[in-house]
Amino acid sequence: MRECELSIQVDEPFGGRLDQAWLRRVVEETLATAGVSAPVELGLVVTDAETVRRLNRSYRGRDEATDVLSFALLEDREASFVAPPDGVLHLGEVLLSYPQAEAQAREQGHTVEWEVALLVVHGVLHLLGYGHEDDEGEARMQATSDLVLARVAAEKR
Repeated sequence: MRECELSIQVDEPFGGRLDQAWLRRVVEETLATAGVSAPVELGLVVTDAETVRRLNRSYRGRDEATDVLSFALLEDREASFVAPPDGVLHLGEVLLSYPQAEAQAREQGHTVEWEVALLVVHGVLHLLGYGHEDDEGEARMQATSDLVLARVAAEKR
């Protein structure tokens, strides 16, 4: 199994609402399904809607709420995941809005935990270079996401 150095930060008041072991499992399954075998480092931040909106405005020029943002550190994310000199792929950071996840979970009729898993998978896939700018990219991202979620859902049963 690949080594995954994962830093998880869940801001107050959301601290007791999410199982960090579950979050780690979702990240690890996403990496495995995407074929990442080198050691990796990444961060996951669960925060409030205003923080995510501010970052969306600052870094993407969009002054609007969003559910998840990914800040990739790798230049060529479509590379074959050859490890850099230190042997660790420094992927970047995924930030998600817990209040937005709650709202979307209500709209979709599933749990907040499931919505957070969807957003984590989506964010990590973006760090790995997946995108949805065209139909082919969207299909690839959706297929990978569906596979990850099926695997982690099977473990919850």
